[in-house]
Amino acid sequence: MKRLNVLAAIGLSALLGACGGGDPDPAQYGPDPALPDQQHGLLPDMTIAKPAAWGDQLPTVPQGYTIAAIATDLKIPRQTLILPNGDILVAEGRGGGAPSLKPKDVIAGYIKSKGNTQVESGDRLTLLRDGDGDGTYEEQTVFAEDLNAPYGLALVDGNLYVANQDALVRFDYREGQTRASGPPAKVTDLPSEINHHWTKALTASPDGRFLYVGIGSNSNITERGMAAEVDRAVVWQVDAKTGAHKRYATGLRNPTALAIRPGTDELWAVVNERDELGPNLVPDYLTSVREDGFYGWPYSYWGQNVDPRVRPQDPEKVAAAIVPDYSLGSHVAALGLDFSTPAMGARFAEGVFVGEHGSWNREEPVGYKVIFVPFRNGRPAGPPVDFVTGFFGDDGKTHGRPVGVTVDPRGALIVADDLSNTVWRVTPAR
Repeated sequence: MKRLNVLAAIGLSALLGACGGGDPDPAQYGPDPALPDQQHGLLPDMTIAKPAAWGDQLPTVPQGYTIAAIATDLKIPRQTLILPNGDILVAEGRGGGAPSLKPKDVIAGYIKSKGNTQVESGDRLTLLRDGDGDGTYEEQTVFAEDLNAPYGLALVDGNLYVANQDALVRFDYREGQTRASGPPAKVTDLPSEINHHWTKALTASPDGRFLYVGIGSNSNITERGMAAEVDRAVVWQVDAKTGAHKRYATGLRNPTALAIRPGTDELWAVVNERDELGPNLVPDYLTSVREDGFYGWPYSYWGQNVDPRVRPQDPEKVAAAIVPDYSLGSHVAALGLDFSTPAMGARFAEGVFVGEHGSWNREEPVGYKVIFVPFRNGRPAGPPVDFVTGFFGDDGKTHGRPVGVTVDPRGALIVADDLSNTVWRVTPAR
């Protein structure tokens, strides 16, 4: 499509798309979000994020905390992993490439591309090391390369697991090494045909026996047909030794980050929900993930709210759909999740950090920040708290987009920013 035609279509979308804009209603946050009526239009409202360099600016953090860039000029950092000696592994890359189905997909792809980095995909793991413990990571080396859009990371008993977009692989790992000793071994193939949602989230059970892999849907709402959705919109449970796997939970449209609640076997996820029902539908969410649980996609959202676009309908599946634990607001695009520790300070001692990549499909952008969701007695309790902001400025320019968030148990939050290709470190004042 010629540029002129694309821009004309973008202008048309403002007239014919779902109406509205502005920040999501605060009532959309939490366990019982306000859900407006569905809106159906030719195209949703779209706002191009205008990337701009950070320059002398820094993201904003709460009083009593500091933030610093510990790595720059990376190649699309997505998720990070803290190793036992304090080194940080960074998964870098971009996957996907699903063909467009309709003209609106071409337009949406153009919009999204304007808000993303133009750096070439790294397809690698980079290791960061702070040798003297002063908070400056003076050593930066390529740990492994020639991967295929690596995303999720986990370390279990000397085995480093990496979820590429097409396979779960394993490296041998010895504490302190700065480069992999050889190519990885394949644990199991992962669903990768089409790969509309390509990211493969990863975490391990506390005993290391199982790995959990988040696998997103192959469409927004089954536009490619149900055959394309086999083993999509699911979390797999994978035997770490044999690679044998089963569907642990289903109906999760795009589970982009996974974590185990400390001291338990509970699996938690952040999930990106469906588009094109309006600026305030459907809320992305944080939820515990029950074994054999069904979470609604594609037939319904937030429990039993039916999506009439799906054919055929399935009332039995709708009736079985589990209501998520906590709404994060619509279109915030949550891509990072980790549980906090007391080392992060009293105010942020119990709860989860969530990295919100930010919207593209509403008039006034939302997300573009890291939030903290407080927990009490093992469940979310209270409104979210902004923890790292300033990625999207009042001038409409976007300096960064958060993806993975990882808590260093010694007292730091590591944030991957895949627009400025930076890894940030947030620490409480000592």
